[in-house]
Amino acid sequence: MIKNNQFYIENLQSVVFLGCSKVLGKLVDVNTKVGIKSLIITSSDQAKNIDNGLKFKIFNKIDINFKKYIKKNTITSKTLFVSLGARYIFKEKDIDNFFLNNLVNFHSTRLPLDGGSALYSWKIMREDRIDNQLVHLIDKTIDNGPIIDNYMSIYPRECKIPLDFQNYKFNSLINFYKIFIKKIYLKNKISIKPQQTYLGRYNPRINTETDGLIDWSMNSYDLYNFINAFDEPYKGASTYLNNGNYGKLYLKSVHLHGGDSSNHPYMSGIVSRHDKKWIVVSTKSKHMLLIEKIINKKGENIINKIKRGDRFFSPINEINNSKSKRVIFNSSGLKNNY
Repeated sequence: MIKNNQFYIENLQSVVFLGCSKVLGKLVDVNTKVGIKSLIITSSDQAKNIDNGLKFKIFNKIDINFKKYIKKNTITSKTLFVSLGARYIFKEKDIDNFFLNNLVNFHSTRLPLDGGSALYSWKIMREDRIDNQLVHLIDKTIDNGPIIDNYMSIYPRECKIPLDFQNYKFNSLINFYKIFIKKIYLKNKISIKPQQTYLGRYNPRINTETDGLIDWSMNSYDLYNFINAFDEPYKGASTYLNNGNYGKLYLKSVHLHGGDSSNHPYMSGIVSRHDKKWIVVSTKSKHMLLIEKIINKKGENIINKIKRGDRFFSPINEINNSKSKRVIFNSSGLKNNY
C-alpha cells in the first residue's frame, strides 16, 4: 500500500508472480526461506518458458476468473504482486481497487531512460555498460510508475552478447529481490520517488527474424554492435551471400579487427580472407569483422563453404520493410507487425 509517499505491506503473507523469468524458481526459494507463500500466474505463450518443476496458473487476461483465483488463494491486502515481464494490461481501476496498489514491476534499466523491451539488444547497440536493478509501482502508463528501490552496478568486461548480459542480470535480480523482499517482510516503509518526466526513452520490442537484418552501409562499430545484439540466446543477425542461393544466413561470434588493410565503402560485405575457422569481412570504415559462425536455416555452420571474394548483402527493400512495421507481442505470442 501507499501512505504518506511510502510503500509498505503491513503483514506480507504472499507474493504473486505475474509473467515469467528464468530465475523464477530462485525467487520462489527466496520467499520460502522467509516463510512467504508464492503463486505464479502467466500467459499461455510465456508458460512455455517456465520450468516444469514449478506450479503455475495460466490466464491470458485479467478477468473475473483471474480475480476469483487470486481471492481464493490469497488475502489481497497482505499480498505483493510482482510483474516479471507480464503481458497483461493493468487498468487503473484494477490497480487501485483489486491489487490495492500492491502491484510492482521489476525492471533492469535506469528508468525513465529505458522503458520498453528487448533491453539487452538495445543496450549492446548503444554500448550501455550500466546495470540497474529497479522495482517500481505499476500505474496506468508503461514503465512510468514511481520508483521504490534500485541498485546499480557495472557489467563485467566480458559481457558482449545478450546471453552474457542476461546471465549477469539474473544473478543481480536474485540478490536485489532478496534484499527488497526482506525489507517488505520486515514491514519497512520505503519512500517512493517519482520518475523525472523530462527524461525518458521507450524501446519497442524486436523480432530477430525481421529486425535483425544487417545493413552493410553501417560503419564497423555499428555493425559489430548490431550483430552482437542478436547473438545468443537469439537466432542471430541475418543477411544473404552473393546471389542468395544459401537463403538467409545468420552471423554470430563476431570480432572487430584492425590488423588488415584499409577499406572503402564499396568494399563493405566482401570476404577478403578465409582463415579456416573464421573469415575476414570488409566494412565501410577502419575496422574489419572477424566472423566465426555463418549459420544456415538448418542450424549448420557453413563457414567452410564461404570463399574469398564472396559478398554479404541485404536487400534494401527488406531493410526498409522491417523498419516500417512495429513488433507486438501479447499473451498469446507474436502478433502481426503493423
